[in-house]
Amino acid sequence: MKPARILFYVQHLLGIGHLRRGLTLARGLGAAGYDVHLVSGGNPIPGAEAEGVTLVQLPPVMATDLSFKSLVDASGRPVDEAWREDRRARLLEVLEQVAPDLLLFELFPFGRWGMRFELLPLLEAAAARRPRPLVVSSVRDILVAKSKPERHEQMIDLARTHFDHVLVHGDENVVPLYETLPQARAIAERVHHTGYVVDTAGRRGGPGADGWGEVLVSAGGGRVGRALLELAIAARPLTPYADRTWRVLVGFHVDEADLHEIQALAGDGVVVERARTDFPDLLMNCVLSISQGGYNTVMEALRAGCRVIVSPYAGGEESEQTLRAELLAARGALHTIPEAGLTAEKLAAAVSRAAEAPPPGNVGIATDGVLGSTRLITGWLARERERNG
Repeated sequence: MKPARILFYVQHLLGIGHLRRGLTLARGLGAAGYDVHLVSGGNPIPGAEAEGVTLVQLPPVMATDLSFKSLVDASGRPVDEAWREDRRARLLEVLEQVAPDLLLFELFPFGRWGMRFELLPLLEAAAARRPRPLVVSSVRDILVAKSKPERHEQMIDLARTHFDHVLVHGDENVVPLYETLPQARAIAERVHHTGYVVDTAGRRGGPGADGWGEVLVSAGGGRVGRALLELAIAARPLTPYADRTWRVLVGFHVDEADLHEIQALAGDGVVVERARTDFPDLLMNCVLSISQGGYNTVMEALRAGCRVIVSPYAGGEESEQTLRAELLAARGALHTIPEAGLTAEKLAAAVSRAAEAPPPGNVGIATDGVLGSTRLITGWLARERERNG
C-alpha cells in the first residue's frame, strides 16, 4: 500500500516561526512514513530543506508591516491581480499533482486572511475531488484577537464548512484554545490539543562546542527585535555573565546595513552574526537564552534546560508572546521583562535574577506535539480508508 499523501500549506509573512514549526511537524510526519509535500509561500530561508519532505516553493510574498494588509513580492513590489492569479493557478496545480489524502493548512482559517484569494479556491477544489481529502487546520497554542469581532465568527463558519479537524499545538492545561478564541467552543468536537511542537534536533556538545557556556541573544528570523539585540550588547558589562561570550543572532530578513550597525556595537566577547540553522544546538549549549519569546525559541530553550529570559514582542495587535510568557513564568519556566520601557539596566537586572535562580528543569508541559499530531492524523486517515474501502 502506498503511503498516504499530505499536502501542507505554510505562509510566513514577517518572521519565520510559522515555517520553522511547519517544517518540524512535516519532518515528523515524513519520518512516520507519510509522503509529505510542504508548500511554502514566504521568502526561502536557509535550512528549510527537510529529509523525507518535498518542499514546494511558491513565488514569495511578504507583509510590509504588522497589519498584514499590504503584501509585496520578492522584489518589494505590491502584488497585483495578475500576480495573485499566477499564485492561485500554481497552488491549484500542486493540488492536482499531489492528489493528497489530507490537506493541512498552517493557521488558516484562524489567520492569513490576506491569502483568501488562493486559499478559498484551494478549499473549493479540494471539496470537489473524489475521494475528497481530509482538511485539517494546524494552529499554535495562542491566537491573536482580531480588531474586527465579526472576523471570529467568519473563522468559525469557515472551519465548520470546510475543515474536518483543528490541531492545536499547545498544552490544554497551560492555555486551551478557547481562552484566546472562545468562539471555537462551537466546533469543540473538531478541536484537538496535541502538545507543543518542538524541534528535537538540537544536540548538547561540550567545552569548545559552538555556544558552550555562552549567553545566546536572538529575536527570531524576521525583521523585528533590533532594539532587544542592541540593549543586550549594552547590558552585558552590567551582568554576572560579563566574562562570558554573548552570541547575538540577527534575523535572516534583516538588511545588511542593519546587521553591520549592530556588529559595530559589539566589543570583545560579543559575537554578532546571522541567525543560524544550528540554533537548536546553540540553545542546548548555552547558559542563558535572551529572546522575544516566540513559540519555537521558548519551547526549544525549555527542552535545552537553559535559563530563559523573554521580552515579549507586543507590536501591532500582537498579544501572543506576552500571554505565553506570563503563563510560563507563573510555572517557573522562564523570566519575563516587558518590552515597553526596556533599558540595558533593566535587562541586566533580569539577567542577574535569572543567574541567581536555578535552571527551570521539568515544568510539566506537554512537548510531544509532533507525536500527538502524527497519532491523530494516523487515526483519521485509517478511518477514511476504512470508509472508502
